[in-house]
Order: sequence, then structure tokens, then C-alpha cells
Amino acid sequence: MMKKVLSILLVMIMSFLVAACGGGAKETPKSDGKAVKVDRSKQFITVLTGPTSGIYFPIGGAFSKLVGSMGYKTSATATGATGENINAILTGQGEMAIAMADSVIQAVEASGAYEGKKPATDLRSMMGLWPNVCQIVTTEASGIKKFSDLKGKKVGVGAPNSGVELNARMMYEAHGMTYADSKVDYLSYGEAIDQMKNGQCDAAFVTSGLGNATIKELGTTQKIVFIPVEGEPLKKLMAKYPFYVEWKIPKETYGTAVDTTTAAVMNIMLVSKNLPDDVVYDLLTGIYSADGLKTIGDSHATAKKEIKMETALRGIKGTKVQLHPGAVKFYNEKGIK
Repeated sequence: MMKKVLSILLVMIMSFLVAACGGGAKETPKSDGKAVKVDRSKQFITVLTGPTSGIYFPIGGAFSKLVGSMGYKTSATATGATGENINAILTGQGEMAIAMADSVIQAVEASGAYEGKKPATDLRSMMGLWPNVCQIVTTEASGIKKFSDLKGKKVGVGAPNSGVELNARMMYEAHGMTYADSKVDYLSYGEAIDQMKNGQCDAAFVTSGLGNATIKELGTTQKIVFIPVEGEPLKKLMAKYPFYVEWKIPKETYGTAVDTTTAAVMNIMLVSKNLPDDVVYDLLTGIYSADGLKTIGDSHATAKKEIKMETALRGIKGTKVQLHPGAVKFYNEKGIK
């Protein structure tokens, strides 16, 4: 009888220990070396992505998958991408959201597309992701080889106040030019490239991932050329707008004669200001683990190539976008200032 009672007590003790160690709780070190317990099972993390047809959706879904594997309650939500995601984070409709850094900076500064609105000072960033490359495409037949050759030419600069149009405006500025120097048309890059096919447009600004389908389609009928953004204009651009980084369009991407130097705008991960510091720290610990990077990298070749610890603050550093305090602790411990 005594043995039976002892056995029951042992089972009860073991059950209590399993419950205490499980349930999604984790000891997460703080920057001061003290441990803090994060009860993952009590935190819900909604990851705001983008349209199902775009790159934001699969990569955002992979972040949600990873967060779920860590023990958090989570879901990935398809959205209209950057603009909608910024608003959703500000209004408490999500905890993590992918967005283009230039739009986030405009929202924080109440400039550009956000001019006249209240500065979005409650936005917090978590990490840099991957670049959207500024590709200024023309054809060999146009005779355009450098940016100054756009003078007097018909140029598609993107829809008014779109991310593409914002990039076009800044690049004209960096080259000491304005829209008045060209015959600009506020066309989306798809529309502009369609017009290039029949000679109604000479060049188009395209801000997207490399391997853009519309550019590739143009290349099936005409020999395409990219206008470089390099030298002093590129330095001026990056100095005034630190969300830009130098980038290369490899010749293999579209079958051009040479690699082309240009600029790129980083996508970044926003995070809710209301998430506890230790939760954000914990999330980054999981994301930058070997398993975390593999889960995210498996979602898309761009994620596999670009999302890594070495580029964690690319597109954020030097801007007015604040890091979440939990992210500050994490990067400080990793020696990333």
C-alpha cells in the first residue's frame, strides 16, 4: 500500500514539473544577465504580410510558422502591403508587419505621402529584411545610357505618391534634376513598360525585387538597358536618405551586357510598440537561430539570401525609425550597435 501511495505521489510530482517547464514558458536572458520567463502560450502574434500574389505573403507566412513553432499563438494575414500594414500596426491590428523603409520613414516624419498627417511616432522596428531594387529600365534603341540622358525624354515615374514615384523624385533630386527636365508621366511601371513596347515611353522606374516579370517580358522583344545610379549622385542619395543602400543588378538577371549599380530600399519588420520587451527579445532569439533562419529562408530564395544577422539593421540604422527596446537589448548583446 505504501509503495502504491509513493508511486502516485511520484507521478503527481513529475506531472507538476512537466507543467511548470512546459506551456510555452521559456527562460530568456536579459541584457543585465538576469533571466526572465516569457510565457509564450499567452502571447498572440499576428504577422501582417501583403497580397497573396507578392513576396510579402510567403515570407510573412514563414515568420508566422516559426513564431508558432516557438510556442506562441499566431496567424499570418494577407494585406495590401506597406500602407495598410503601417496603419494596422498603429491601430493595434497586428503585432508584426512587413513594410518598405521609405514609407515608414515618411509616416514617422509626416512627409511625402503622409504629409499633413500626424507623425507616426509610435511605430517601432524590429529588423531589416530584404531590398526592393530601384531599376530604371530603357531600351538600347532609345539611346539612353546615363541618368542625364533622361532630359527631354518620356519617362514613366510611377503612380502619384507611390513608392516607385517617391524613389523617382529622389533620384532626380540626387542628379541635380527635376521632373521639369523630362516629359514625365505618372504611370505604374506595368503601364509604362507597355508603352515602351510601342515607342510611347522611353524609360520607366521600377522598384521591385530583381527578376521583375514585366521587365523580363520587355526583354523578349527588345534589348533592355538599365540606367545606373552611381558615383556622387548615389552618395548624395544615401547621405540624405539613409534607407537607401547601394545595390547591383547582375547582368545574368535580365541578360544585359553588364552589371548595373543602383540603389535599393530595404523592407523592414515593424513590431507593435505594446509588445513586451522580453517578448521581442525572445522572438529575435528564435528568428536568428539556425532553425529560425532555415524556416524563413525556405519560404523564398530572396529571404534565404538576404535575411541574416549581419544585415539586421540595414535600412533602419541612421533613420528616425525607432527600434523596439527589446530589439535594442538583443542587438546590443550581439555587438550590433
